[in-house]
This record gives sequence, structure tokens and C-alpha cells, in this order.
Amino acid sequence: MKTPNQCESMVEIRAEIDRLDRQVVALLGQRFAYVKAASKFKTSETTVRAPERFQAMLQQRRDWAKEEGLNPDVIEKMYQDLVNHFIDEEMKHWKQTGTK
Repeated sequence: MKTPNQCESMVEIRAEIDRLDRQVVALLGQRFAYVKAASKFKTSETTVRAPERFQAMLQQRRDWAKEEGLNPDVIEKMYQDLVNHFIDEEMKHWKQTGTK
């Protein structure tokens, strides 16, 4: 792994970005596995959706974005889209497994 300043060409930069993106995608896959596992602890559609938790999570991601020098609005939107998708998938899983 090279730092951004160690890269000597666009090929190296792109390779490092691809490597990082692959790790991000793998981590999202792991996150999704936890989301599906969480459905066994949910007792209703409201607990699957957990609107208060969702809002608190978004705020925490905004705070983390600021700490990393990233635009919190962009990170919030990204997580909103991602987590809404995962919630929909968790709801399907919850309904299919009959965990009610």
C-alpha cells in the first residue's frame, strides 16, 4: 500500500483507490450480514425501522465525517440511501423468517 504522496502515477493512484473501494464494499457486505442477523431480535415493523436509531446513526456519521474532513451532507446522504436499502432488506428477511 502506498500513501497518496508516494504514488508516482495515475495508474498507482487508481490501483490504490480500487484497493480501498474493494475493502469498503467488503465491509458493507459484512455490515449487511449484521443487519440481517439483527432481524431475529426485532418484534415489529417499527423495531425493524427504528426511526430514532436511524436519526441518531445519521447524526453520528455526520460527526465522523466532520472529524475526517469530509462533507457531512454527502456522508449523511450516502448513509441514508444505504441504510434505507438495508432496512428494506431487513424487513423482507424479518417477514420471511416469521420472526414476529
